[in-house]
Amino acid sequence: MTIDWFTVGAQLLNFLILVWLLKRYLYKPVLDAIDAREQRIAAELAAALRQQAEAQKERDTLQTQNAEFSKQREAQMDAVRSEAKAERQRLLDEARQAADSQRAKRLGALESELQNLHKGIALRSREEVLAIANKVLGDLAGASVDQRMVEVLLLRLQGLGTQDKAALTLALKSTSNTVLVRSAFELSPDQRGAMQQALNGYVGSAIQARFETDPALISGIEISSDGWKLAWNIADFLTTLEQKTDVLAKETPAVAAPVLATGPQS
Repeated sequence: MTIDWFTVGAQLLNFLILVWLLKRYLYKPVLDAIDAREQRIAAELAAALRQQAEAQKERDTLQTQNAEFSKQREAQMDAVRSEAKAERQRLLDEARQAADSQRAKRLGALESELQNLHKGIALRSREEVLAIANKVLGDLAGASVDQRMVEVLLLRLQGLGTQDKAALTLALKSTSNTVLVRSAFELSPDQRGAMQQALNGYVGSAIQARFETDPALISGIEISSDGWKLAWNIADFLTTLEQKTDVLAKETPAVAAPVLATGPQS
C-alpha cells in the first residue's frame, strides 16, 4: 500500500489548525471561566472567613461585655444590699436610741416625782414633828424650867474658853461694857441681879445690862454684845434639830425607780 504523504501532511496540518482553533476559541474561554470561577469562589471563601472571624470577634466582645456587665451588676447589687443593710441598722439604732431616750426621760420623770414625793413626805413629817415639839416644849416651859435656863447660861458664861473670852472682851470694849440680855420670860429681880453680878465678876468692872423679853426664844435666854452671843433656848435646839433633819433628808438615798422591762433588741 502506497502512503500519500501529501494527504498525510494535509491531514496533520488540518489537525494542528483544529487544535489551535479549539485552544484559541474553546479551551481558553473555558479555562478562563474556570479560573474566574475559582477566583470568585476563593474570594467568597475569604470573605466568608473574614465574616466568620468578625462574627467570632463580635461574639467574643459581646461575651466580654456581658461578663463585665454581669460583674458590674453583681457589684451594684452588693453595694445596694450593703447600703440597705447599713440603712436598716441605722434606722434600728435611731429607733433604739429614741426608745432609750424616751425610757430614760420617763424613768427620770418617775424618779423625780418619787423623790419629790419622798421629800414632801419627809418635809411634812419633819414640820409636824417640829411643830409638835415646839408646842409641847412651849407648854411645858414653866418657872422651874426658866430658872434652870438662867443657871445653865450662867454656868456656860463661867466656862467660856479662851477664844470666846477674847471675843467677849473685844465686844465689850467696842460697846463700852454694854450687853443685851434677852429671855423668853420676864426675869425676876433676883435673876437679873444674879445675871448682873455674874457679868460684873466676869469682866471685873460694871456692866450695863439691858434686859428684854422675847417669847420667840421659847424657854430660852441669851446674852449678846456687838455680834458676840451666848445663848441657850429651846428654839435654838429646834433649829439645830431642823438643820440635822434637813441634812439627814438630803443624805437619805432616794428610792430607786422601777426599771421598765424591754424586749430583746434585734
